[in-house]
Amino acid sequence: MRRTAVVRDERCLDHDPGMWHPESPKRLTAIYSMLDAPDMEGVFMDLPARRATRDELLRIHSRFYVDRILATAGKGYRSLDPDTAVSEGSCEAALLAAGGVCEAVSAVISGDADNAFALVRPPGHHAERGKAMGFCLFNNLAIGVRHAQAVHGIERVLVVDWDLHHGNGTQHSFEEDPSVLYFSTHQYPYYPGSGASDQVGRGRGEGYTVNVPLPSGKGDVEYAAIFDRILRPVALQFHPDLIVVSAGFDIYENDPLGGMRVTSKGFARLTRTVMDIADACCRGRVVLTLEGGYHLAGLSSSVKAVIRELAGIPTARREHPLSRSEAASIDRIAAATARFHGRFWKGLDGCASSLNLNNQPTLP
Repeated sequence: MRRTAVVRDERCLDHDPGMWHPESPKRLTAIYSMLDAPDMEGVFMDLPARRATRDELLRIHSRFYVDRILATAGKGYRSLDPDTAVSEGSCEAALLAAGGVCEAVSAVISGDADNAFALVRPPGHHAERGKAMGFCLFNNLAIGVRHAQAVHGIERVLVVDWDLHHGNGTQHSFEEDPSVLYFSTHQYPYYPGSGASDQVGRGRGEGYTVNVPLPSGKGDVEYAAIFDRILRPVALQFHPDLIVVSAGFDIYENDPLGGMRVTSKGFARLTRTVMDIADACCRGRVVLTLEGGYHLAGLSSSVKAVIRELAGIPTARREHPLSRSEAASIDRIAAATARFHGRFWKGLDGCASSLNLNNQPTLP
């Protein structure tokens, strides 16, 4: 068993972007009910959230933008962009979400927990330096990364983003910074339109943004292969001191906003790969934060599978072979990644040719 901390706070339910909005408080209600089920007793420990400070927010966001969001506190419904709105409790929820990720980071780095999952909302990876978008107010993960570096002296951070949508805000926060490696799998072309393979970072950060855009329809086998063949060799060379994950569950097979086919067992498999990298590089230090995921039953069961994996209670595994069409699809994806990143990272030039029917990923 590993000591897994979970950040949750009922005040995160008070962010209400509208009656028919998919980023509903019901998402956390479903997750929190699952956490209180008898079979989750003793699996994790609760970690209280706290409000992010102004200085923590300013490590990622502009002064003007922070003031704009803080000014919404206690006020009624207001639209910030076509997809993003705030209500009376939204500012408080957003401060707790960002501060909750910082608390999770501190707990893992200090050794109070082996790993942690911040189950908070609103989500964050679309939030830009000076703009709310894509349901996101503050970029919770990016704020947590800078907290790790500024407060705890962490040097290198690997960010893994498996959300359905590309994390434009996170990429833009770090695309010139070689101390943060941003790795994203996402449906493409799709909202927000960024995340093409040739977006590899800029300036000193060139090569430290690794986008793996995917057509719709990819499931457990393809995601497992991508994490094994692309993420793993790049991450082991980068050798992070901490891994932070934008854990979006809208790649779930029945998500109403997505077109992917990942199951709860698939999410456990992705978590295991990330944990294996963390064990090899940074003493198992992994922090996850909740991003998307809009199929309530699928969200609950998938988060449960991830937490149990984090806690060292894995699902029994079995071999699941790639079909010829799946292997060919992974070949194409790997080849595209190698074309743009082979000059930055060793092992990618051969990763496509190594994907054959005799070299299968292990799935739960």
